[in-house]
Amino acid sequence: MNAVEQAAMARARELGERVLGTTSPNPPVGAVVLDADGAVAGEGATSPVGGPHAEVHALAQAGERARGGTAVVTLEPCAHTGRTGPCADALLAAGIARVVVAVPEPTALAVGGAARLRAAGVDVELGAEQQAAEDGALAGWLTGVREHRPQVVWKVATTLDGRVAAADTTSRWITGPAARAEVHRLRATCDAVLVGSGTVLADDPQLTVRDADGRNADRQPLRVVLDRRGRVPATARVHDDAAATVVSRAADPAALLAELFDRGVRRLLLEGGPTLAAAFLAAGLVDEVVLHQAPLLLGDGAPMVGGLGIATITGALHLTITDVTRLGGDVQIRLRPTRHTGGPTTGGGS
Repeated sequence: MNAVEQAAMARARELGERVLGTTSPNPPVGAVVLDADGAVAGEGATSPVGGPHAEVHALAQAGERARGGTAVVTLEPCAHTGRTGPCADALLAAGIARVVVAVPEPTALAVGGAARLRAAGVDVELGAEQQAAEDGALAGWLTGVREHRPQVVWKVATTLDGRVAAADTTSRWITGPAARAEVHRLRATCDAVLVGSGTVLADDPQLTVRDADGRNADRQPLRVVLDRRGRVPATARVHDDAAATVVSRAADPAALLAELFDRGVRRLLLEGGPTLAAAFLAAGLVDEVVLHQAPLLLGDGAPMVGGLGIATITGALHLTITDVTRLGGDVQIRLRPTRHTGGPTTGGGS
């Protein structure tokens, strides 16, 4: 890629991030169309299910300027007809001369777009900055393709000494307004939010996405409560009409993820307490950790994660820090667990 195409690919990834949480089970793709002179002529991102794909939006905005130009896309244009027509055909009809793709199509259903374009004489570049795209908005969808389960993002707020609640069980508010606002932005990027029955009984959360004024957003993720013993009362706020709620009695995290995958969930936010977090971590089913840490010390109280059965430092679960951000007086740390932890290998990916 040249510098102009690199900038367009960065923009395409950003466009995909903007629609994260609104497209499942379809992938959140971003696309930028450059005219023959290399100027941005159009851009777009995947619509909710049934609407146009990213390429179609970008081509519509570009109009005749697309002819002889370049399309820069985070995922290979599809070659099949589903709810919408093949994006490869739309690019050909618009007269696109070159297509730059980050992630090759991984599914048997939609593969073939690059081959169709090349057969028609279009110059196609596959795998351009692929890892950055796979780690971005497409991560949840790709987890679904490869592992047939949703991507799991574990969000937790702790004190400096790793406590999520005081000894008297109080936990509001560990972090400040900026961190709490970030939680709502994070929820908005997910298809579902999960807690256990213990969290519902202790905190009675509503689990909705709210704006700065406390108003519920128009689009809400699915609320999921794992309640094997039927402890959550009908009066709990998760049962109000602000969003849809599923109560599951799944036997383990893998079974729960299978249920949610069948419902079209591709990105799940885990907001449960220490016990539920430990179950997902022990099963190797946490893909990303978003840790909000407040400059507080408690010295006692509930830990951020329950027992993992790790008895020695060599068996510790290793994580890689991918980003550190100040949120007012708090700190947000994003991490990814590594597959090899130094202990026994766990199934399910991490």
